Amino acid sequence: MSWANRRSDVSDMAGSRIGLRSRLRMNSQPVTPKPAEAGSAPPAQPASAGFPYQTSNSFGGSCGRLALTNGRVVFPDRISTDRALIIEAGRIAGLAHPADLDTDIEVIDVAGRWITPGLIDIHTHGAVGHTFNEPDRVAWTAITRENLRRGTTGLLATFAPTPDLTDGLAFCREWMRADHAGTQVLGAYLESPYVNVAQKGALDASCVRAADDGSAAALLAFADILRVFMLAPELPGALDLVQALNDAGIVPAAGHSSAHDTHVAAAMQAGLRHVTHLWSAMSTVVREGPWRKPGVLEAALTFDGLTAEIIADNRHLPATLMRLAYKCLGPDRLCAVSDALAGAGLPEGSLYTMGGMTYDVHDGVGMVLDRTSFAGSATLLPQMLPVLLDVVGIPVVEAVRMVTLTPARIIGAAAEIGSLEPGKRADLVVFDDAFAAQHVMLGGKWVSRTGE
Repeated sequence: MSWANRRSDVSDMAGSRIGLRSRLRMNSQPVTPKPAEAGSAPPAQPASAGFPYQTSNSFGGSCGRLALTNGRVVFPDRISTDRALIIEAGRIAGLAHPADLDTDIEVIDVAGRWITPGLIDIHTHGAVGHTFNEPDRVAWTAITRENLRRGTTGLLATFAPTPDLTDGLAFCREWMRADHAGTQVLGAYLESPYVNVAQKGALDASCVRAADDGSAAALLAFADILRVFMLAPELPGALDLVQALNDAGIVPAAGHSSAHDTHVAAAMQAGLRHVTHLWSAMSTVVREGPWRKPGVLEAALTFDGLTAEIIADNRHLPATLMRLAYKCLGPDRLCAVSDALAGAGLPEGSLYTMGGMTYDVHDGVGMVLDRTSFAGSATLLPQMLPVLLDVVGIPVVEAVRMVTLTPARIIGAAAEIGSLEPGKRADLVVFDDAFAAQHVMLGGKWVSRTGE
């Protein structure tokens, strides 16, 4: 029987929440990151050199009909270990028993490695010395190629408020209209100028604007590419802006905010549905006299209808807080993001800039020079998978969902990407036991490093 008639005949290993990873590790010796402490080693960093691409057969080119065998295929709810994953014409076709494969299909044995959907980073500013705020082809090529070789197949180009913000958005629009070799840019994520200056974090205070000053119209002109728009919901005019974003099909997000939970609730009525990087640059509970006033953090962890992000670089948050977010929101409402800046891929001590601000890589993370705030991560999203698995203790299926299907759902792209279900685009990664990317497929085409 051909594989086309065997798609429903699937034998899977469904994992319980406890012990799944240890049963599937076999005889591997994974690298286990230590909990975040000053001076402890961060996840391994990517090389900063420009990364050449090649296309060839067997892990190096396009495929017509292809079967990946002997892999641990990660689906949203299970892991399949005894079926071949079939790719045809750039799409996932389904599963088949290896014995039932047609003779004319190309077969690649992945030797027991993990096969996951391509990772999706919905909040990433840059890498290898560049940011998306630079309207420059060289910068965008370097960032997207570095992300792709690490296993991120889709991302939102994330912008911080700078004086030339609209120039960057215009460049993003043009970039998305053409084909490029690196990670696919799925749209833009805007950390907008409409933030509370008391929670600016590493953002440039000189670029902070009032939400009701009329300047938002120039940004809403990019509604065709904007996927997420972050603002502080307590600001005057913020509720009207949230409503306008929602009407335009843009995900309104709360962040860099000193809001109380009541502000968040009001913004949800206007369409707010996402919260940017939990714990970073956001209010938490305060006392006003004898009364305790919950902040954005408590609202994000308890209000139904909100999704949220954590920066899982083992620096921004200790394991206890990442675990708390996971327990409160679960893998379908919580995604991991890199929030990487230009320091990702640069050596310790490197200086980098965004707009008029200068930062450096210190102790494996981006920091402002006076050490009062982090300045984005120095870690790309695929390198955060071992943190979710080994530090936070999240099962493989759920950890993978937090960096694939959940972010795809947040930005409305889950019908096309985010899982290895039949009909979806064949974006996938072959990972080794330590979850380092070995081979990456984008749209049914293998991308590999020369010299591998």
